[in-house]
Amino acid sequence: MSNNKDFKVKNGIQPTSYQESLGTVTEININARYDLTTASYNSVSFSVTSQEGSPLSVAFNNDGTKMYVVGFANDTVYQYSLSTAFDVSTASYDSVSFSVATQDLVPSQVIFNNNGTKMYMVGQTNDSIYQYSLSTAFDVSTASYDSVSFSFSSQEAVPGTIAFNNDGTKLYMMGNAQHKVFQYSLSTAYDISTISYDSVSFSVIGQDEFTASITFNNDGTKMYMLGRVNNRIFQYSLSTAFVLSTASYDNVSFSVASEDTQPRSIIFNNDGTKLYLIGTQNDSIYEYTTGYDLNTNTIDLSTGNVFQIAPTSDIQVGLSNPAASGTISQATVLLSATDGPGYDLANGYYENKSFDVSNELPSVSDVTFKPDGTKMYVIGVGNDTVYQYSLSTAYEITTADYDEKFKDVSAEDILPRNVKFNNDGSKMYIIGTDTDTLYQYSLTTDYDVSTASYDSVSRTLGSEDISPNGFNFNNDGTKLFVAGDENNAIFQYNLTTAFDISTATYSTNSFTLTTIASPRSLVFNDDGTKMYVCGYGSDIHEYIFTTAFDISTASFNNVTLDTSGVTGTITGLAISSNGKKLYVTNFSTDLVYQFSIAGSYTITYSSAIEFHGGTAPDSPAAGETDVLTFSTRDGGTTYHATQAIDGAI
Repeated sequence: MSNNKDFKVKNGIQPTSYQESLGTVTEININARYDLTTASYNSVSFSVTSQEGSPLSVAFNNDGTKMYVVGFANDTVYQYSLSTAFDVSTASYDSVSFSVATQDLVPSQVIFNNNGTKMYMVGQTNDSIYQYSLSTAFDVSTASYDSVSFSFSSQEAVPGTIAFNNDGTKLYMMGNAQHKVFQYSLSTAYDISTISYDSVSFSVIGQDEFTASITFNNDGTKMYMLGRVNNRIFQYSLSTAFVLSTASYDNVSFSVASEDTQPRSIIFNNDGTKLYLIGTQNDSIYEYTTGYDLNTNTIDLSTGNVFQIAPTSDIQVGLSNPAASGTISQATVLLSATDGPGYDLANGYYENKSFDVSNELPSVSDVTFKPDGTKMYVIGVGNDTVYQYSLSTAYEITTADYDEKFKDVSAEDILPRNVKFNNDGSKMYIIGTDTDTLYQYSLTTDYDVSTASYDSVSRTLGSEDISPNGFNFNNDGTKLFVAGDENNAIFQYNLTTAFDISTATYSTNSFTLTTIASPRSLVFNDDGTKMYVCGYGSDIHEYIFTTAFDISTASFNNVTLDTSGVTGTITGLAISSNGKKLYVTNFSTDLVYQFSIAGSYTITYSSAIEFHGGTAPDSPAAGETDVLTFSTRDGGTTYHATQAIDGAI
């Protein structure tokens, strides 16, 4: 196969015609978890000082929405909620706690069984583990002591930490007197009254003389020990899962000294992509990244001289099979930009594409689409009507064509501002500022506005705002959000019946927009963690929710999309279902404009590749192809790389 690609080049370099054999690029996904060699601090932490001045242990529930801390200052287990799972920056205290002081005055760890109905505490006063029952899973306010305990004193005088295997039939304990991990069996899973010592132990003194914590990966083939002398986490391999006698040190460790020099406990999240450390230097929990999914694109130098890469995800580029040392191997790579993940407002741009609706609708105020992008609908105050268009290419407005279908809504409101549909297109909704009301319609043919009829169902909004302009629903239609011009705010309503606005009640939650004036339209990303709002004639602003579709948790993200390239007055807003296209309506020009908000994929390179100047180039800009050259003469130990062309079009 040959490659013949001529380029127009934006930076003035003479175009080149490549006519050489096209080589093979192999894409492989590397899924790394529990990896200390790639661990890094997330710059995310959470202080527990308000509850516990000497925290010794942290634990989570199964889905990462609850967190638990215990320490010896108050001898109490404290419970927290995380609005984003396993993100400690979103933690808040539940005002829920449980005292374990009756059992031990120096509790060094709290841990749960798999379903959260049992809790265990390790105490250093009595060198024992204590068992508790929770009548509501993972709710420590329902905990009660089982009057069941087990003493570790025969093995360890200062037990500090324990861990279970996956099914609760094995328990592992480590302490500071012996510097060993000890293995136990439970004849009844998670019932410590059935525990017995296996006469199996493993010494970790070669790594640290003051041990603090142990934990395992999810399949029991790796063990991790936190040491307090070196302030490092050490990694071990078990050739037989959860069998301590098969453990050996991997000569792999990770320092946590930059975060806390008094580390006490470590734990991973469910999939090993995050690790958490609790320490008493700052009485805080620290979050680290310890896993990733990496797609590698490996260039096989034995198969050709020219290679094409058009990434569909974040990738790392590498090279393989060069000629033997002493012989030069070279490659030219054509690296093309492709649409990346959606909802990248910060890097959005106008595509110089628009569609004129003035023949049907003067003074257009809003636009929306069928979820598959093959239908477009506009509404406006010029003639109080919803108009329908077909797109031969989904979400490509230059392919739109009027369907000769419309719905006059003037009988309900003569100043309609926004139009939306329910998920299957059997219901349509419009909002009007003449009556300050939201109206509901039924369509006998889904998404065919010519079949719409008014349901005689409406929701007056004037109690919250006398000038409601924009609205939208959450994904399942149980929440409604209304943008009000009078108060410059977004108001949230709850619907007891999905998409039935007659069941909507104001939730008393609202969000005042301080960065934008006269809100006209609002849309969400696919999971409800981001909201996009346009004001009358203004740029698009992005807001984030710490709890999905909960307006009370909203804040401005300092991200905007500049619409100044589109002259006139912006009023309406829509986003494609994949989050890669954004559309605005212009009240002055009666045009719908199309923007790209597809991000770019991140391109990284193997550590063996050295770029001229020392810095790898950025990823290609949208619609462009970068030309890179690679060469090696030492058999692939080191590759020298140069960006030959920046931005071929």
